[in-house]
Parts: sequence; C-alpha cells; structure tokens
Amino acid sequence: MTAGGKSAPADGAAWVKSERQLDRERRRRRAGVRSASLATASTVLFAAVVAAVVLSSPGWPRVRETFFSWGEFGDAFPDVLRGFWLNVQIFLIAEPVILAVGLLVALARGVRSPLFFPLRALAVAYTDVFRGIPTILLVYLVGFGLPALRLQGVPDSPAVLGGFALVLSYGAYVAEVFRAGIDSIHPSQRAAARSLGLSRAQSLRFVVLPQAVRRVVPPLLNDFASLQKDTALVAVLGPLEALRQAQIHSSATFNYTPFLASAVLFIALTVPMARFTDHLAARAERRRAPGGGT
Repeated sequence: MTAGGKSAPADGAAWVKSERQLDRERRRRRAGVRSASLATASTVLFAAVVAAVVLSSPGWPRVRETFFSWGEFGDAFPDVLRGFWLNVQIFLIAEPVILAVGLLVALARGVRSPLFFPLRALAVAYTDVFRGIPTILLVYLVGFGLPALRLQGVPDSPAVLGGFALVLSYGAYVAEVFRAGIDSIHPSQRAAARSLGLSRAQSLRFVVLPQAVRRVVPPLLNDFASLQKDTALVAVLGPLEALRQAQIHSSATFNYTPFLASAVLFIALTVPMARFTDHLAARAERRRAPGGGT
C-alpha cells in the first residue's frame, strides 16, 4: 500500500482505492452536504426575515407603488433598453483606450533615464490629478469646458465628451494597476533576461510585461465593472443613455420604477463580469499555492 492510501497495482492491474481513502471521501462529501444545507437554510431564513420586515413596514404600499410598479416598468423598459445600448457602446470604445493609456502611463513612470524626466513627471502629474478629481466632476469639466474653448476639431457630441472624461479618469487608475503589476515582478527576472542577451526594452516586452499583465487581470476587470456603471454619469451631459431615459419617464409620471429598469440592465451586465473576476482571482490563487502548477 502506498502512502496515499491506495493499493499498489499487481500484474498491471488498475489502481484501487483503499477503504481508508473511500472513508475519507465519504466524510468529505457528508461535510460538504452539511455545509451546503446550513448555508442554504441560513440564507433562506435571513431572506425571510428581511422580507417580513420590509413587507410589514407602514410605508411599504407607497414604496411598492412608487418603485415597483410593473406597469411603469413595462412602459419604460424598451426606451431604457435602447438607451442602455449607448452605455454599452461607450464602455466598449473606452475600455481598449483606457488599457492603452494606462499601460503607456505606467511605462512612462518606470523610465529612469534623466533624459526622460519630463515624461515621467508628466505621467506622475496625470495620475495624481485625475485620480484626485471625482469622476462626475471630470465629466462636467470635459463635457462643458472643452466645447466652451471653441477649438477646431474638438467633438461636440456629449457621448464622445463623456467617454473622453471616463478615459481620463480610469486611465489614471489603470496606470497604477499596471505599475503595481510591473513592480511585483522580481528583479531577478530582468537580470535573467539581460543575461540571455535581451535589451532592457526586450526584457520588458517579452519577460516582465507578460507576467505583470497576467497578475493584474482580476483588478483590471474590477475597474471595468466600475467603468460600466460609471457610463451612467454621461447622463449629466444629456445623451439619451439608460439613466437619462429613466429620468425622462420618471419626470413624466412621477414614478421611480424606470430607474429600477435601468438598474436591472446594469446588474445583468456587471454581475457576470464580477463572477468571472472572482473565478480568475481564485485560479490565480490556486496557481500560487504549493503544488498548484503553472
């Protein structure tokens, strides 16, 4: 019998689990069933208590009429859905631009040559300033400030200006994520690459960046989940995206259910992204664990 609790094969026979191994597996299954049952029971109990408290509150009938009117939901949902497509377009266009801006700024901050000090200082100033300005304030500044300059070639589309503001804001955050990933790579990796004859640029491109990008994928996805929600901030500039459509319906009926329709659409897009992020983070943790593989 081997140390793992399995009988050794004889004459080419297949491996057979020992009684000890089978007993351990049965105990694990029973423990898993108990844990799942306890989690389910506690969740159902908690949901029942919350529902009882809410439904028995004095103001629930008024809240149900104002926020959960299914008639208003059905009337507003088609317009909100059409507006939500604009949110998706802004997100899909802004995301790759943000990745490019963030990576370039992170690389600029890592340049140590005195000749490129102005570039490094500009990158530091960019991240400090645009991380310090609230995103909604930046949307106002860009959306109303740039057209006021009357510069030739500046777009006047509120959706474009709002997307540009989001790029400026999130580019600063993503730059710091990339910089943290690059700094997390051990210096021995660079030294090994240089010893193989690679230049500094080649070491960065072929050795450091691939490892850094793989490490920062989960936090990047978290940033993009936030970006998808923050596309609603463009509504302050007037484009007919999901939140703006909900505001139009709500102001006409004095009912807030259209905002619920908008929230449902954002949740339907961000929750799968959040679960995918959790999956990648868990996989990365398993890889870092002893015996987790590569």
